Amino acid sequence: MTATTDKDLFALLGKFKQQQKMPPIEDWNPARVGEIDILINNKGEWFHEGGYFERQDLARMFASILRREGDDYFLVTPADKLKIQVEDVPFSVVLMSVSDDEINFITSLGDEIKVGSEHPLEFRHSTDLIPYVMIRNNLWAKINQNTYYELMNLAQETAEGFEIVSGDYRVKIPA
Repeated sequence: MTATTDKDLFALLGKFKQQQKMPPIEDWNPARVGEIDILINNKGEWFHEGGYFERQDLARMFASILRREGDDYFLVTPADKLKIQVEDVPFSVVLMSVSDDEINFITSLGDEIKVGSEHPLEFRHSTDLIPYVMIRNNLWAKINQNTYYELMNLAQETAEGFEIVSGDYRVKIPA
């Protein structure tokens, strides 16, 4: 039995990334609007009628048709627009890597992004300072605890305080 490194795990999870284009949900305006009993908890875990989504490929498929409008989240198809409940944000960053001085994140559903102007990183206050990153179309991911510690190890001290740098992108860590 061989040992699995973080890099191996990152590559394996990266295989979940959809190779096809995302559906054009921003162009869809279905006439039927309703609700469905789907909840995404504050850890980015998906539930239907109280039961955990055992098949992550199904959660990934639903995530590809997820749209945010104001504070509400909807699963959108050409025929239907179904409101779901999201406790915080719909995604959770579970792994991080650094290559060519750029920070790469991967979510629990396999979305892989590079932190930068297209995928900005921001820090939000609740009881603690928590980093979030935009995945796509104003859909955000919370950085999980293990990844948070990895990220904070990259903090650089400047005259103005600490910051995170990914390529040419810089974000100040609030005090």
